[in-house]
Amino acid sequence: MKTLRLVVIILIVCSCSGKGDIKNADPQTLRLYANAHELYANGQFPEAAALLDELNNFTPALMLRGKAQYFSGDHTRAEQSLNRAIRLRPGNFEAKLYIARILRERGEDEKAQRLTEDLLADNPHDVRLLRFAASLAMEQGDIAGALALLDQAAELTADGAMALLERARIRWIAGNGNEALEDLSRARAMLPWETPIARSINQLENRITEAMQ
Repeated sequence: MKTLRLVVIILIVCSCSGKGDIKNADPQTLRLYANAHELYANGQFPEAAALLDELNNFTPALMLRGKAQYFSGDHTRAEQSLNRAIRLRPGNFEAKLYIARILRERGEDEKAQRLTEDLLADNPHDVRLLRFAASLAMEQGDIAGALALLDQAAELTADGAMALLERARIRWIAGNGNEALEDLSRARAMLPWETPIARSINQLENRITEAMQ
């Protein structure tokens, strides 16, 4: 169980940082991060942030602490944590996106806009960023711009639905009907409009449901 837990910790770290972070992290740091991640996933944001309070040189911990502080409403400390994460890893996209959100909520719209435009230049296919940029455009009265951004986000979301549809097919072939149905349900929820993909989802769902009865 301990070995499995360590593997999960490493996978979490790899998903939000790089191999260097793992090499520089001792077992105690990884345990603290894993425990804080569990608290964060359960919505215990102040507790997660407090657990990581002393970890100032481990990028994943700084990111998690910054997000936990953000969702706790402590935007000042969240900004400090996120800026430190950016200093350690200057290309940290997620940290910069949260900084843009903080700037917007603080009323610094011009700074938020400039940062968002910089992020879009390097990350034009990130759905979270496109949605955030669309909300900024709406606040400025740029309805056409907001719609264009959301159209782009919707197209990317449809691609995600196709990936889930393909995974559902593979899971069904492998005999995992329940998991296949879960993928199909998620895929349908992601679709922004009625498309041929929706018909394919319905057909496969009906086939699986009938076979499982």
